[in-house]
Amino acid sequence: MRSVADSRTVFNRYSFRSMWRLAAPPGDVYAALAELADYPSWWPEVRRAESRGGNTYELTCRSLLPYDLVFTTTQQRRDPVAGVLEASMVGDLSGFSRWTITASGAGTEAVFEEEVELKKASLRRLSPVARPAFRGNHTLMMRHGHRGLTAYVAGYGLRDRQRP
Repeated sequence: MRSVADSRTVFNRYSFRSMWRLAAPPGDVYAALAELADYPSWWPEVRRAESRGGNTYELTCRSLLPYDLVFTTTQQRRDPVAGVLEASMVGDLSGFSRWTITASGAGTEAVFEEEVELKKASLRRLSPVARPAFRGNHTLMMRHGHRGLTAYVAGYGLRDRQRP
């Protein structure tokens, strides 16, 4: 039998996996996803991405539900050959996220995986009853991110960066 503390811990842990298909070369998708500072320009729910030096950024994210998630992410693995971007996260969310980018037909498949624990006290208290809403909020954020990245890699944003 689980204690109340154990069940709260379980309710506060989330695993997500999303797969995005994009009609763009893997190198362009990798380059766009590697530039965290640019996320607010194409991903509406990423409200702010502020460099903390090196491969560390403080991100503020907000989707449909009325709360911000603020966390620091540090890119732990940047491997363009393997197509992997992996980062640790601490703050309102703690855990890791990973993008795996591969060629797929004439385009790219980008798989996002995330394992996090809620650390924000107000959300931890709500998690046992609000878990479905939190998951739906994440799904909506990912849908908008996919749409934004699709437009971004097809448009001038990434291409302008590559000009001499």
